[in-house]
Amino acid sequence: MKVIGLVGGVTWLSTLDYYRTLNELVTARLGGVHSGKIALLSLDFAEVAKAQERGQWDVVGDLVAGAATALAKAGAELLLLAANTLHLVADRAAAASGLPLLHVVDPTGREAVRRGYRRVGLLGTRFTMERPFYRERLEREFGLTVLVPEAGGREELHRVIFEELVHERLLDTSRRAVADTVSALSEKGADAVLLACTELPHLLTQADTAVPLLDPLTLHCREAVDLALGPSAGPAGAAGA
Repeated sequence: MKVIGLVGGVTWLSTLDYYRTLNELVTARLGGVHSGKIALLSLDFAEVAKAQERGQWDVVGDLVAGAATALAKAGAELLLLAANTLHLVADRAAAASGLPLLHVVDPTGREAVRRGYRRVGLLGTRFTMERPFYRERLEREFGLTVLVPEAGGREELHRVIFEELVHERLLDTSRRAVADTVSALSEKGADAVLLACTELPHLLTQADTAVPLLDPLTLHCREAVDLALGPSAGPAGAAGA
C-alpha cells in the first residue's frame, strides 16, 4: 500500500471528508480493520483564502508547494490536494515535491465520459468557475463542453461557500438557490452538474434535484485508493492486523 500525501485544511471540513472517504474505501477493498496509509498536512485556510481573494496565486502556490514538499519528506508516495480550487497551483505542487499528483479533474472527467455525458455544469468557488484551469482540462482531455452559471449566480454561490458552508451552516434557502442554479444549467443543455467545491455535497444531494450530480471528492478518493493499493489488492490477499 502506497502512502497517500494529503494537503488539507482548505477547509478542514472537507479534509475530514477526504480522510473518512479514503479510509472507508481502503476498508471496503481490504476488509477487516485495514485503513489507509495517509500523511496529512493541514494548512491554515485563512492564509489561503486571503491570498486567493487578493489574486496572490504565487502565495497560494508557495503554501501548497511547501506542504507537498513536507509530505514527500514524510514518506508520501502519491499527492492529493483536498480542494478543487487548489488545483489551480497543482503543477507547482507536483514539481516542488517530485510526487505523482492525481488531479481532481481527471477522475471526474473519466466518470462523466463513462456515463455518456457530453455537456456538464460546473459549480464551485468563483475561482474554479471563472479561471480556466478546471474548464479547459475537462474540455481538452475529455472532450466535454462545460457550462457555468451566470455572473450573479456565480457570485451568490461563492458567497454561500465562504460565508456559510465553511462554517457548517446549511441553510434551506441556499439549498433551494443552488438547486435552482442546477436546474438553470440543465435547461441550458447540461447533462449533469459537477459539485466542484468539496463542501457543496453537504448542502445539495441527489435527492434535491433530478439533474445528475457528480461529486469530484468521492471520485478523486476512489482513484487515489486504486493507485495506492493497485488493481489486485482485495480481502483475499490482505494481511491481518
